[in-house]
Amino acid sequence: MPGRKVSLVTLGCARNEVDSEELAGRLEAAGWTLADDDADVVLVNTCAFIQAAKQESIDELLSAGSGGAKVVAAGCLAERYGSSLAEELPEAQVLSFDDYGDIAGRLDAVLAGERWPAHEPGDRRRLLPISPAGRQAAPGIAVPGHGTAGRTVPDLPPGVAPPSGPRVLRRRLDAGVVAPLKIASGCDRRCSFCAIPAFRGAFVSRPPQDLVDEAAWLAARGVRELFLVSENSTSYGKDLGDLRLLEAVLPELAAVPGIDRVRVSYLQPAELRPGLVEVMTSTPGVVPYFDLSFQHASGPVLRSMRRFGDRERFCALLDDIRRACPQAGVRSNFIVGFPGETEADVDELYRFLTDARLDAIGIFGYSDEDGTEAASLPGQLPADEIARRVEDLADLADELMAQRAAERIGEVLDVLIEEVHGDGRYTGRAAHQAPEVDGTTEVRARGRLAAGDLVRATVTGTDGADLLAESPAGTTGSPSAAGARRVEPD
Repeated sequence: MPGRKVSLVTLGCARNEVDSEELAGRLEAAGWTLADDDADVVLVNTCAFIQAAKQESIDELLSAGSGGAKVVAAGCLAERYGSSLAEELPEAQVLSFDDYGDIAGRLDAVLAGERWPAHEPGDRRRLLPISPAGRQAAPGIAVPGHGTAGRTVPDLPPGVAPPSGPRVLRRRLDAGVVAPLKIASGCDRRCSFCAIPAFRGAFVSRPPQDLVDEAAWLAARGVRELFLVSENSTSYGKDLGDLRLLEAVLPELAAVPGIDRVRVSYLQPAELRPGLVEVMTSTPGVVPYFDLSFQHASGPVLRSMRRFGDRERFCALLDDIRRACPQAGVRSNFIVGFPGETEADVDELYRFLTDARLDAIGIFGYSDEDGTEAASLPGQLPADEIARRVEDLADLADELMAQRAAERIGEVLDVLIEEVHGDGRYTGRAAHQAPEVDGTTEVRARGRLAAGDLVRATVTGTDGADLLAESPAGTTGSPSAAGARRVEPD
């Protein structure tokens, strides 16, 4: 079928971005052309994180076919609801993660006018052995974003994998200097509010060599910062026989030629070991950035969530991190209005946020998720009360993030330049600022910088959570283990 064009729309998190780039690689290898306009098929990689994300996905699917293209739903919403989504949304064909291995064949069928039968959704945790040790050998289980042609993805069309060995099964959809790198998929935790493990499956790590190979592939395409993503990065290696494997892999990734920074996302406080803190705060090229999934600070609420910790333990963990690296960046998200949450619980969260000095804070209102334990818990709060608590805490969070940014005035930071504005103005991110979710740093420099440059700058002011900095002549970016380019503004 010559001249097949597909438009790929990605919604949701950085993990979905990786999945979309694997889909793009598979489609391109099979002769499909990626296009922004006049596509024959619009493939929407959907999100099902919270109700707002579900609605955004549905709206995108409804509008995708306005130009006459065939519409295909993939991703989390499609996997989670399968046939019921197809019944409610006949405008779109619905695919499962299990269809990714032959995504080109599926789209060929759609383009030919066939109606592909939607899957019946099930708990994907049951597809893999209960014991993590047996998961790597489990045959034929689709795990999106884990593709390396010829090694971990045996179902490629004939002739795609070169005889010289494995290659990365991915096609970049973004030309930026930062790229997500998926290190694992799925989750073994049983948080009472979360539906993600049921449709993403049990936890599976990618082999270290696959990560290093993909990091080198990304570096060759202009990437300077790796953003390591998964559902739970602190579990990396548990199914490979080494719970400390991330501590060994981080220095290897930082040493990949061309990579200046490595950043880890989504760390579980209950699994954050002292050895990992040490590696993250002392390894050249690995940024001391801690994306910690606290979710709340009240012990009773956290137990109801089936999670670890309380305000005192979380503050002690932050103290340990800052003793190792006083400039370390910390971000976290919090759920407000969980069933049974009292005013005393909210006060405890207020107190923690005030004491914690977090660089970035996300506040989310609780909402029931289909199939979760929390949806049936007593003490459900009215929607207007949840909204009030969210508003109050969000206002506090904005104030606290601005205060934390102001504390950094006078600090000397290494800023990765991402945008060039002219007139000596540049936008980038310091080590404590992750892409998309955190603040940015605006740098004024007398020299000429380019996207991908790592420049040393002094913080001179703030704009909310964002920083303003200056990079005078003669300063240099600090070298990483990968040999970061040193930039000397003219």
